[in-house]
Amino acid sequence: MLLETTTPKFSETADIKTSSADYASRFAGKVGEWFLGVQEEATLKLLAPYSGMKVLDVGGGHGQITGALVQNGCDVTVLGSDVVCKQRIQHFIDQGQCQFKVGDILNLPFPDQSFDVVISYRLLAHVTQWQTYLAELARVTKQAVLIDYAEVYSFNYFEPYLFRYKKQIEGNTRTFACFKKSALLHTFHNSGLVYADDYRQYFLPMVLHRKLNRVALSASAETISRSLGLTRLMGSPVILKMVRE
Repeated sequence: MLLETTTPKFSETADIKTSSADYASRFAGKVGEWFLGVQEEATLKLLAPYSGMKVLDVGGGHGQITGALVQNGCDVTVLGSDVVCKQRIQHFIDQGQCQFKVGDILNLPFPDQSFDVVISYRLLAHVTQWQTYLAELARVTKQAVLIDYAEVYSFNYFEPYLFRYKKQIEGNTRTFACFKKSALLHTFHNSGLVYADDYRQYFLPMVLHRKLNRVALSASAETISRSLGLTRLMGSPVILKMVRE
């Protein structure tokens, strides 16, 4: 089914790209399924205290965790910057399993603390006005915010030097911003949220796992890295959980 598209009317619309079929192709195949499985398992563990609650997924048109949230009994609303962002989750909408709303990620169209939990994945790395974006996520949550981010203190430190090689391997990759955990904590603290937990997903770069294209080998390497404390030290991307004071 073809969806109507509009000219984006907001200043930050990175989720239009991350909601596209082209972006979804980055998670195709067995390695992509493994990536999404790791993300889903970590998310559900971090959300364990909030099963069945009201969740806002900002920029979640990629649909990477929509099914898991629905199966976990959550009342899910996905916000996208354009109507085209709902294409990959249309079947959930048609079945009444989630709602979709077009809105500005820098000025979310919801009252303060109108959701129990707010989630936003695959977006922070491409948002220019990220402090405002994080403040908005914090404003509309009652209890917790989950975001993912690329950590500076990881193999991402070398990303500017290795990007052209990454581009050769992945093809449709793009540049992204990396963050220090301390900067994110500071911004959230200004909005009344404090650190609760985090989950560092991989020690080795995701591009290396894509290049290897051997899930068993990648999973074994990551298990060993985690057991040695390497993932805790330099893992990325990171799922960060903040909670209201």
